Amino acid sequence: MRFRGKPTTIIVTLFTMSLLLGLLAACGGTSQTEAPAAAPAAGQPAAGQQSAATAIPTAPPAATPVAAAVATAAPPAAAMAEEKPQGTLTVGQKELGPFMGHPSLTGNPQIFLLQTAPIGESLLTVSSDLKPIGMLAHSWGVSEDGTTWTFRLNEGVQFHKGYGEMTAEDVIWGMRQFGADGSKHPRASNMRGIWENPDGHAKAIDDYTVEVNTGEPWSEVPVNEILTSAGGGGTWIVSKKQTEELGAEEANGQIAGTGSWNLVEFRTGEFWRMEAVEDHWRKTPHFAELIFREIPEESSRVAGFQTGNLDTTLIAFDSLPLVEEVEGAEIMRINGGGEAALTFYGQYYVGIGTEDQQPGYDPDLPWVSSNPDLNSEEWKNAAKVRNALSLAIDRQGIVDTLLQGYGSPAVLWDFGQYEDDWLPPELRWEFNPEQAKQLLAEAGYPDGFNITLTPALRGAPVEVEACEAIATMWGEIGVDVKFQTLPYTTLRPSLIARNYQGSTCHAGGIRLEPGQGFSGMLSQLHHQAVWNRGVEHPWLDEKVAEHMAEVDTEARRTLAIEIATFMFENALTGVGLYNFDSLWPVGPRIQPWAEGVRYRDLRNINGYEYIRPRG
Repeated sequence: MRFRGKPTTIIVTLFTMSLLLGLLAACGGTSQTEAPAAAPAAGQPAAGQQSAATAIPTAPPAATPVAAAVATAAPPAAAMAEEKPQGTLTVGQKELGPFMGHPSLTGNPQIFLLQTAPIGESLLTVSSDLKPIGMLAHSWGVSEDGTTWTFRLNEGVQFHKGYGEMTAEDVIWGMRQFGADGSKHPRASNMRGIWENPDGHAKAIDDYTVEVNTGEPWSEVPVNEILTSAGGGGTWIVSKKQTEELGAEEANGQIAGTGSWNLVEFRTGEFWRMEAVEDHWRKTPHFAELIFREIPEESSRVAGFQTGNLDTTLIAFDSLPLVEEVEGAEIMRINGGGEAALTFYGQYYVGIGTEDQQPGYDPDLPWVSSNPDLNSEEWKNAAKVRNALSLAIDRQGIVDTLLQGYGSPAVLWDFGQYEDDWLPPELRWEFNPEQAKQLLAEAGYPDGFNITLTPALRGAPVEVEACEAIATMWGEIGVDVKFQTLPYTTLRPSLIARNYQGSTCHAGGIRLEPGQGFSGMLSQLHHQAVWNRGVEHPWLDEKVAEHMAEVDTEARRTLAIEIATFMFENALTGVGLYNFDSLWPVGPRIQPWAEGVRYRDLRNINGYEYIRPRG
């Protein structure tokens, strides 16, 4: 059957525990095919399996556990027999970079890709209704005061390459490895604060029980961010024994993880080749081999899909007409795939005038204040500039044209799917170029100014095209834009070093709760924060730290809205651009795999172990 007009579309809806599949076809009428019942997703309970929260005793004895323990994936002994894996599954990726699988060496984009494969697995993952569920940990609990976490691990989980069974010692060692080099993992400071707090401890109660005392309260928001996969701030567990035998550098290239795919070979800038792990504790893949090919050019990825050399790949939305011409092609559409935001760098107001002043702080930049006092004229003028740049953006136009309607305008980073429920209705951006020009004039820039604008290439749809459109819109209010495109591996070091001076269009995955990414606005001086959104301020240091430590859900919500209001009124950074759906092409050799999608981050394709060949 050849599809014309619209490709067949498999719709996967978030915020519902059932995965709705719909086949949409055009050309004279709509045909619908009922999808088979979805198998449980990774870590989700099978039919009839209890998934209610259960209490786990935690230390100290006086602390009362709260409902943060979830019975999830069946243990390895309960796994159903799978057919023998056969054939090769080939995937096109925009960027692979050098392979970095060792926790002490890895950074983005490898953090993201290692989990989407998955070569590595996390303690937790995320269900279709955006709730943490078990993966390597089958249940977990936290004391009422938010200081003591207990994780119970699945037994019988084997490391690749014969390195034996995963134990609690591997988990504790691995988590500390992620925080060992503060310049690599974007949440390294959180890793250290949780797993290596000098006032707390991380210890193995037995081979399958980990107890972590953080010394001070931590809310579930930052804890869940680093324990769930797949995502740019996530983690995975590898063999401690392998590193002790080989060292980190040698172990890195042949890393022994626990995932459904075992690394066999890689060549930087070309490919990763992985083999299926037969009799895997969680899910044996249907294909015997998985190959990631690095293909930066969109046209080449589309051509690979058209010729059948790629079974699935990341594509731009304007390539959909080419995909629909492929006989038997389908599109998996996942509502609420992620969010894109605008950042303004150089606003480092902590340590001004001291030896700790950040190298990127420059008060001569129009969007940067020379005075951190929130009531000063300098601050108000810089805020007018940032507000002007935001008001000049036609968000609905970007959604209607570039996203072709597969998304919605966004307000603030972190609030993507939650805007209507969390944010007051007055916190919404309008498209008003005339008001933008007026604000620039009031701030002292009637003739505009110069700014560098860089799309952070993070796997989001239209991330370059939307950023180019924004550059044009800014030009229409008199701003001279220097537009530059760099690989994220080139851009990221300057963001971490706090010496980039400009703006980025930056995409992120879906959040489990608004405010999960607030830690990206903490200062390096006081909180040892690694990656940053371009702003450090004493007010944010205080409020974000308070938010991260708040264990009461409603109190944390109040703080999140307070921070959001401050960010919106000052257009400080993380200014929302658009929320987007994810569209994944399904080639004629494979079947859709809605039951295997992990919802922590949908900017890249995941769930490969659930993909079946088409019979």
